Amino acid sequence: MTHDVAKHDVDLLIVGGGPVGLAAAIEARMLGLTATVVEPRDTTIDKACGEGLMPGALPALARLGVDPPGFPLRGVSYRSATRRVDHLFGDGMLARGVRRTTLHDALAARAGELQVGFVRSKVDALDQDASGVTAAGIRARYLLAADGLHSTVRRLTGLEKPVSAGSRRFGLRRHYLMDPIDDLIEVHWAKDVEAYVTPVGDGIVGVAVLGRQGTNFETALAGIPALAARVEGREPASELRGAGPFHQRTTARVKGRVLLLGDASGYVDAITGEGIRVGLAQAQAALECIAADNPNAYERAWSSRTRDFRVLTAGMVAWSTSPLRGAIIPVASAMPSLFGAVVDRLAR
Repeated sequence: MTHDVAKHDVDLLIVGGGPVGLAAAIEARMLGLTATVVEPRDTTIDKACGEGLMPGALPALARLGVDPPGFPLRGVSYRSATRRVDHLFGDGMLARGVRRTTLHDALAARAGELQVGFVRSKVDALDQDASGVTAAGIRARYLLAADGLHSTVRRLTGLEKPVSAGSRRFGLRRHYLMDPIDDLIEVHWAKDVEAYVTPVGDGIVGVAVLGRQGTNFETALAGIPALAARVEGREPASELRGAGPFHQRTTARVKGRVLLLGDASGYVDAITGEGIRVGLAQAQAALECIAADNPNAYERAWSSRTRDFRVLTAGMVAWSTSPLRGAIIPVASAMPSLFGAVVDRLAR
């Protein structure tokens, strides 16, 4: 790869300092490219999410030189008021419950080791031409947008696609000081919400609730008596955080020298817990295309590497928001091999 360094401050400008943006910066440095992350927050970034790193995410992080501490998890347990179906990940795979703040700190430390540049600023405008992109006063050969569900770069580039209000779901998360009861990610299915219970360390468990706009965290827990009984009287270990709406659509993932990553590139729902794994795969694909000076190839790579996530997650959301929602646990219980195959496909 050749380029005129005099015309650019940096090879790669990354907007957004969350896990996917930091992963992209690390990828860039591993390829010998210069990279600067633009992020307005100067503290560890938290987010309301289930915090389960699925088995496929762990080797992807290890390849970047990142191995965050957490709680080892052997599988997934789907539960309703009357039924339960468990699946242990195949081939001895393990997931890991990791606080989002812990993951961020591990990625930020690795980025620092690799001399990634950081600028505390907010991108509210950008300009690009045939040879580069300028934003936050920095001229770069390429810009990667990893600025989340409500991506400003996605809007500025005209790549945002409207989403109907009826399809919007939101998430809420709080941690509790209590010991895990097993080494499974629990997914509790109630009438209108799902609750994800993820141990993230000895003596601390995260509880995330997914539902429609206006879902109340305490009311949602009260609708799951077995879970409500477990957290009753337990001291919260974090403030209640919210995220959403999850469903975000894009018309494309590339606009000239701007590439969209992670939630900024479009997102279906958090129902399968695959956001980090998919985001890491997108970051790797984007840097491969940039290293080849072929940004347009990212469109096909993005589609290929997110296909399973998009198809299976969309199917799960459609089922969970239909009149057949109540059949999810009975079907999973009656067809454990199918349930296990879906879990393992997403886990990889």
